[in-house]
Amino acid sequence: MSEVQYLTPEGLKNLEARLKHLTEVRRAEVAERLRRALEEGGDLSENAEYEDAKNEQAFVEGEILRLESILSTAQIIEATGSKDVVSLGSVVTVTEKGTKEKEVYHLVGSAEANPREGKISSESPLGKALMGARVGDQVVVNAPDGQITFIIKAIA
Repeated sequence: MSEVQYLTPEGLKNLEARLKHLTEVRRAEVAERLRRALEEGGDLSENAEYEDAKNEQAFVEGEILRLESILSTAQIIEATGSKDVVSLGSVVTVTEKGTKEKEVYHLVGSAEANPREGKISSESPLGKALMGARVGDQVVVNAPDGQITFIIKAIA
């Protein structure tokens, strides 16, 4: 039995759209590439286009399986309404101790995490440290460069 994958409603829509694109568009494009490469004939072991298309096909099929698995175990993160404590789905504003620069993170499930967009997994070191914390709390994260202390400024 697979582990539950927590998704925001937006994350669910994004993954469903990606799966639809892969199954309805990319799969057909790759099949066409394979067909053209086979028509070229010759020794398939020396046909770079055929080999590349087979690799792409394997990637597309693997990604389809991965997305189907995530979606089959998805549980939507519901907004609880409580902004007192950091929980899955919270948008948290923090500052690193000793700085004034604010950073904003959205705590999401691992399937939806994208640090460049400020979406961090609740299973990441920072995500774990933030879970259950309140405004004004200090949380310590073990980072490769050592411990970093964050102060929670707001929870939305």
